[in-house]
Amino acid sequence: MPPKTSGAFMRYFHDTHDLISYLKAHNALRIIDTPLDIYLEIPHLAYLEVKKPDSKALLFTHPIDKKANKHFEIPVLMNVFGSRTLLDLIVQKDPNAIARHIAALLKFTPPKGIAQIVQKAKELFALRHIFPQKSSHTPPFQEVIQKEINLYELPILTTWEHDGGAFITMGQVYTQSLDGKKKNLGMYRLQVYDKNHLGLHWQIHKDSHHFFHEYKKAGQKMPVSIALGGDPLYIWCGQAPLPMGMYELMLYGFIRGRRARVGKCLTNDLYVPYDVDIVIEGWVDTSVMRDEGPFGDHTGFYTPIESYPVLEVSAITMRKSPIFPATVVGKPPLEDKYMGYLTERIFLPLLQSTTHGLVDYHMPENGVFHNLIFAKFAPQYPAHATQLLHAFWGVGQMSFVKHAIFVDEDAPDLEDYEAFGSYVLNRFSVDSMIISEGVCDALDHASPNFARGGKLGVQAMGQEVESTLEHLEDLELCARLQGLLPCVRGAKQYFAHTRNPLCVLGVQKESSSLKESVSAISLGALAQNLRIVFLVDAAKNDLQNPYMLVWRITNNIDAKRDIWVQEGVVFVDASDKSGVDGYHREWPKETDCSKEVLQTLRDKGLLEGIDSGFLRRFQICGEC
Repeated sequence: MPPKTSGAFMRYFHDTHDLISYLKAHNALRIIDTPLDIYLEIPHLAYLEVKKPDSKALLFTHPIDKKANKHFEIPVLMNVFGSRTLLDLIVQKDPNAIARHIAALLKFTPPKGIAQIVQKAKELFALRHIFPQKSSHTPPFQEVIQKEINLYELPILTTWEHDGGAFITMGQVYTQSLDGKKKNLGMYRLQVYDKNHLGLHWQIHKDSHHFFHEYKKAGQKMPVSIALGGDPLYIWCGQAPLPMGMYELMLYGFIRGRRARVGKCLTNDLYVPYDVDIVIEGWVDTSVMRDEGPFGDHTGFYTPIESYPVLEVSAITMRKSPIFPATVVGKPPLEDKYMGYLTERIFLPLLQSTTHGLVDYHMPENGVFHNLIFAKFAPQYPAHATQLLHAFWGVGQMSFVKHAIFVDEDAPDLEDYEAFGSYVLNRFSVDSMIISEGVCDALDHASPNFARGGKLGVQAMGQEVESTLEHLEDLELCARLQGLLPCVRGAKQYFAHTRNPLCVLGVQKESSSLKESVSAISLGALAQNLRIVFLVDAAKNDLQNPYMLVWRITNNIDAKRDIWVQEGVVFVDASDKSGVDGYHREWPKETDCSKEVLQTLRDKGLLEGIDSGFLRRFQICGEC
C-alpha cells in the first residue's frame, strides 16, 4: 500500500539505492537479473510492463550491448512513475492537497483574527523550502570522474529500431540565462552522436530555447549540465509547465517541504542536486546545429529529423555505484499517463487564476495530452463560454492543445468517459463547433505546417438538443454505406443511445482523398442515420478498440483540413495523409515493437501474462 500522505512525516530519498530499497519494501519493484540488450530489449520489456494493471518499477541489473560485446556495471532503472501506486509512493502527498495549498497562496489576503494569522503564517512559513541550498562540499556525484570522456560507458538505450541512435530519456537538463539570474530544469531527450557530443531537443517554447538565443545573440557558449538519478520528483518537476523564469527546483522544495540541496559542477558554473547519480557537463556552441532524430516519441509516432543544438561534453562524473534511469515513450498508456495526472491536478489552481470560470479539466492519456482536453466551465454572462474557450487556448502550454471539449460545471466527472461522452453528444450540434488555427506542438505530425495547424473546440453546454435520428444496426449501416462508398470495409457505432452517435468507418483509401470521395456522393436518406462519422484506415485500426481509436484519431487530424459538414453530417478524416490530401510533409511511422525482440524476451521467460490479446489491445507491433 502507498504511504499515508496526510501526516507530517515524509520519506526522503538519500540516493537512488535508498529509493530502490523503498520500492522493494512496498513490493513495487521487479528486478530483472537476466542480461538484456540496451538496444530494444530493455526498452521493449519496460514498454510492456507499464501497460499491465499491476505495473511495477523495473531494475535491470545486467544491461549489455550485444553489438559492442559489452557488459555494463551500471544497472538501469525504469518505470518509476509506472502506476498510481508508484506515483503515490514517490510524491507521498495527495496531489489535490498540493493544489489546494497553491490555491491558498494565490488567493492570499491579509488575515483577520488570531486563527487566520496563525494559518497564514503557516502557509508563508512553508515557502522557506523553495529556494535551493548550495553546498560548498564536494558532492557525492563527483566520487568518480571519468578520466577519458566516453558516453558509451553509460547504458544509454535505443528504444525503437528506427530511432536515429541511442537517447538519454530521463535526463534532468540544467541551464541558466546569460546573466545567471534565471535558472531552468527541463526534461528533454538527448541523442548520443559520439563519445562526447549530445543532441539537445529543445522545442521552440521551452525556457532553455529562450536562454540559447540569449547566448547566441551575445556570441557566447552556453553551459549545460545533465543530471541522472536521485529523487524521481526532480524529473517530474523538469517537465512541469511552470511560468517562464520560475525555477523548477523551487517547485520541488514546495512539494517536498525541504530545500533541494545542490552541488557545483566541475567544468561549468551550474549547480545540480546533491543526491543524483551521474552528471554530464558541457558547453553548447550556439553557432553549431546538427540533425537530430528520428525518435519514437510520446505521441506514438516517430518525430522527423530536424536541426537542434549540440552539447560538447566537458566532464562526466558519478557516484561509486550509480544507477542509470530511463523511460520509454510511444503508444499509450505509459509513464507519462501518471506524470500527466500529477501535472493536471497540481496545476489546476494556476490555470484557474488565468482562466476565470474554469472549474476542472482533464487530459486523457490516449489523447497524448496536447491532442485532447476536457474542461468544465461556469460561464457567468453571454458569450462568456466562448471567451473562456479562447482564453484557455492561450494559456501557456495549453495553447498547444488541438482538440478541446468544454462542458457546464454540472457535467459528469471528466474521467467517467461513458457518462461524459453521453453528456457531450446529447448537447452537440454543428453550431457548437469552433474550428480555428494556431500554434501546435512541435511533435504534431498531422498539421500541414510545422508547429501550426487547425484546432477544434466543442461547447457542449446547456440543454440537450432535439434529434430526428433513425438508428440502424452496424451491419445494415455498413452495407448501405458500401453501396455509396466502395472504399468502406467496416462500421462500428459508439454512444448509439445518444442524440449524436459516433460512427467509425474503416476504409481503404484509393487515388483520391476521402473528402473528395465523400463529397462526390449524396447521402440521401442515410443522412437520417448518421451524425458524426470518423474515417480511419481499415488496415491499421481495430474498430472494436475505442481506446486506440481515440489515440489514432486525435493524432491524425488537422481540424481545418479534415473536418467538414455534409448534409448535416459531420465527417472527420482520420486516415494517414499524403499528397492526394494536400499534405506535403512526410507521414511518420508508428512506434511498433520488433516482433523478433518480443520473441527473444518470451524465450527468456520474461513475458509472463503477455498474450496475443494484450499485444493487439495496445497495438504493440504491426504484425502482432
